Amino acid sequence: MAKRKTAKRKVVAKRKVAAKTAGARIRDTWAATLATLASAEAEVENQIRVLLKNNKISAKDARAALRDLRSRIDRERKKALKQLDARLKGLQARIRKERKTVTKMVEDGVQSALAALNIPSRQEVTDLTGKVEQLSRKIDSIRRK
Repeated sequence: MAKRKTAKRKVVAKRKVAAKTAGARIRDTWAATLATLASAEAEVENQIRVLLKNNKISAKDARAALRDLRSRIDRERKKALKQLDARLKGLQARIRKERKTVTKMVEDGVQSALAALNIPSRQEVTDLTGKVEQLSRKIDSIRRK
């Protein structure tokens, strides 16, 4: 019995870690993407400064190149954010769907267990209570006559 409880605890703990790590992985990936874009932007800026310093490019051309680079990086960031948002929405929808499926499976399992143990469900008790009340009203009406 103790082994089963320990095994169940380990499974539950692994699921919690997996759930936490999925969100953490997404955040880490996003942070790494932003860091990579920032690093690439800094590297291009350094290369443009070297070209400017060696008089291989004019200041006006350097400004234009940096402006174009920044606008392209901004577009790529927005595009990546939209893709991430769309994927997260899809994942959330799938989670909601799976939650409903699991809930239904659990409810069916509980109903089967109750039926196997010959224990009435809440609905059956409610139905029987209604029938008893109805019969009580009929008996009362018969007694009055």
